[in-house]
Amino acid sequence: MSGARPPARPVALRFALRELRSGVKGFRIFLACLALGVAAIAAASSTAEAFRQGLAVQAREILGGDLSVSVEARDFTATERARLAATGRLAYAAASRAMAQAPSGDRRLVELRGVDDAYPLAGAVQVSGAPSLAAALRPDPDGTPGAAVEAALLDRLHLRLGQRFMVGNSPFIARAVLVAEPDRIGRGFALGPRVLTRLAAVEASGLLAPGGLYGRTVRIALPAGADPARAAAALHRALPNAGLQIRDRGDAAPGAHRLIDRLEYFLGFIGLASLLAGGLGVFGAVSAYLETRKPSIAVLKALGAEGPLIRDVYLIQVGVLALIGVGIGVSIGAATPLLLGLYARDQLPIPALFGVYPWPLAKAALFGLFAAAAFSLEPLARARATPPASLFRRDLAGRAGFGPETVGAVLAGFGLAGLTVATAPTPGMAVAMIVGVAVALGLLWGLGRVAVLVAARVRGATRGPLRLGLANLAGPRSAARTATPAIGLGVGLLSAVVLIQSSLLAEVRSAAPRSAPAVVFTEIPADRALAFDAEVARAMGPLAPDRYLRAPMASGRITALKGRPVERRSIPASQRWAFDNDISLSAIGPEPANAGVVAGHWWPAAYAGPPLVAIEQQIAGAGGLNLGDAITLSLLGRDIEARVAVIRKVDWGGFGPSFAVIIDPAAVAGAQLRNVAIARMSKASEAAATRDLGRDFPGVNVISVREALEAAASLFDRLALAIRGAAAVAGLAGLLVLAGSIAAGAGARAREAAVLKVLGAGDGQVLAAYLVEYGAVGLIAGLAGVGLGAAAAWPVVVKLFEAPWSVDWGGVGALIGAAALLTGGGGLIAALQALSRRPAPVLRGD
Repeated sequence: MSGARPPARPVALRFALRELRSGVKGFRIFLACLALGVAAIAAASSTAEAFRQGLAVQAREILGGDLSVSVEARDFTATERARLAATGRLAYAAASRAMAQAPSGDRRLVELRGVDDAYPLAGAVQVSGAPSLAAALRPDPDGTPGAAVEAALLDRLHLRLGQRFMVGNSPFIARAVLVAEPDRIGRGFALGPRVLTRLAAVEASGLLAPGGLYGRTVRIALPAGADPARAAAALHRALPNAGLQIRDRGDAAPGAHRLIDRLEYFLGFIGLASLLAGGLGVFGAVSAYLETRKPSIAVLKALGAEGPLIRDVYLIQVGVLALIGVGIGVSIGAATPLLLGLYARDQLPIPALFGVYPWPLAKAALFGLFAAAAFSLEPLARARATPPASLFRRDLAGRAGFGPETVGAVLAGFGLAGLTVATAPTPGMAVAMIVGVAVALGLLWGLGRVAVLVAARVRGATRGPLRLGLANLAGPRSAARTATPAIGLGVGLLSAVVLIQSSLLAEVRSAAPRSAPAVVFTEIPADRALAFDAEVARAMGPLAPDRYLRAPMASGRITALKGRPVERRSIPASQRWAFDNDISLSAIGPEPANAGVVAGHWWPAAYAGPPLVAIEQQIAGAGGLNLGDAITLSLLGRDIEARVAVIRKVDWGGFGPSFAVIIDPAAVAGAQLRNVAIARMSKASEAAATRDLGRDFPGVNVISVREALEAAASLFDRLALAIRGAAAVAGLAGLLVLAGSIAAGAGARAREAAVLKVLGAGDGQVLAAYLVEYGAVGLIAGLAGVGLGAAAAWPVVVKLFEAPWSVDWGGVGALIGAAALLTGGGGLIAALQALSRRPAPVLRGD
């Protein structure tokens, strides 16, 4: 028994550890590619988790309590107040938009909010310039209420603390600067600076009159141990038809949660794409390393080592190094959000609790291990299957066939796909992304093979360095085979981001300002509408239909369809918005310009028959409505049953009647509906109208769409810059693959250069040949990547955002040029390395 062969696995482990002692020189690209993709996924997931934890920890403060109950354009009834009071401690608030005016005459739209003495139930309001919120809101001896205002309003109106200003027709004193409110995120976007005062002051201002655009909210602190979700469900059951909007602290900031999910998904997708692009580098690095180990493998096989032993020796090495690469990536990914919190915590719009979270890091590690297995097992299979004679001839081109390595690689690929779908916020989108990346890699791989074939065909018609470059491009070590897919995928991601950004920015900066109104006026008194028109005309000139439109406006709710109460559960969640809340309505006689009629005919100007409506086509589709069907509207305190006469497409951001439902005027005859108006006017005319309306129409709100578009463009610019930076990770993965390809072929390239120099070629000719080869690879990958990026960006822009397609030719050209220059530069580096070695030692070594 003393001469028995030791077990194979311990022998494989001994050989593997012995080779690992020599270092990881051949696996540097392997480690870099793996670590880069894992780090990107870990950083995206860890940062998203930090935001989620921050929202969860501060959910009660963000919501302002355990429950939030809101109504629009009305007060809570006595029955509702009694039921709410039985639930817990209450804090009432009311909010409205109105124009603030300084003594200088400067005016600005503000978000006016009144709170009662119980506010806030959770968290604390931060003010400066006053010792406390109570002191800031204290009324003057003459009864003028105090207010805490945002610094932006002081700057805009040139106000100082202690000065008086008007909001609508009511005076206030700016006593403090409003620094922070605990429930600001939960209330969402504001059109103007915020003004906080007492609830009684807002109620006395006249801004909460019937028909106005305002809202009331009560926040509830539940007894200790009460379940917010159950309390919310109990309120829904007790007040089923009240139209209450009820949220619990588990849904404190739904918009922020959706944003975090989408951001994690997008950044995680970029990380996954980087990992897949880097997987080609993993494949190339393992293949190149095994090529350097040919003599050792040949000797082992000649001495009787079987294929499984050879595979296990190098599988152990790849496994150990994969764990090291994953560990490096996980460490970088864990540190990234900590650094973000250290340097940008105070600039973040969403609270974050930065720390090390196990699940995001474990998920990233799983992605890395699956990728390492999927891309490294096939070269190991070839090494196992290649006979000793071929190895001694320096040939590692054996066919792997179907074996355990192939099964493992396929299972790892399915593991990657399954993990992506299982951890994505939207599995359907994840599947689409996986298919898209797989198709893109397949197309790029095929394009690389086509480039090799074309180069082989055309090289005979060329001379000099061009012919040498095309011969290399067609050769067995061509960079087109490995670098084209990786670089093309990186360029594709970057070009998709650039094209989406250019189209949306063009919409915000050019198309929207041309098609949308520059100014929106709200809260126009119905009995003074003509006088208002005359005032606006003095500022902007004649009121042509293509420059000015005014219409009545109210809010109401669709309560029944075809004579039956609305069954919300039967309507898809994505189309339920028109049935969950009150919607905007108008009463218009003759057909307006840009009505967008897609079916039916508008009623005559003097129509006086049974009520008719024009309804937005998405609402009609969600409710299964056709022309002639009946709907019931809860409007102005009564139910109105009307027939669908028109189905229309509403351009919500365009210059037209942007109302979900329009009813014929006879149906609401006698009601004094407040009007809204939209206008296209210059910046100077807007400033003049805003100033002049303060004299005779102080209650009219002036909303600058131009300012909102400029702010949106600025925000989108900053966001797009960050996303471009993230997408550049995929480009870096492509460059790593290129570097790996250059390193793997360094020895062969040195021999080629030596032979060329012996045959009389000059250094310039060799450099030009390499520049042709690698520059062609970069150009092909760049063009293909831009094409794939455009194919991915077009449906996002046109179908998802419904924006016109616009191409940033400068950005696209820069990407193609950068791809060609960087790969061409890589070729020059490879040539210089080859030329730096003297021909004689290189040829003797071969």
